[in-house]
Amino acid sequence: MTQTESPDAGRLETARRMAAAHTAAARDVEAFLRRLPAVPEPAHITEYATLVAREEELRAERTAALDALGLELPSLGPA
Repeated sequence: MTQTESPDAGRLETARRMAAAHTAAARDVEAFLRRLPAVPEPAHITEYATLVAREEELRAERTAALDALGLELPSLGPA
């Protein structure tokens, strides 16, 4: 961090990196679905589970980075 850079600038950069990583993980799921055969095999289910777990992990990290910037949101889930 430079002398003129605020602590928030570092947190903002972290949030940007986490958002980009989450986007990449979502694209990996999309790519998987594009090549998925009509009848998935057990290996496909395993790969899907791995991809979704990674996407969810990165989503949580992205959310935490945004929360650190003060961009906390109320629950967006069903009521």
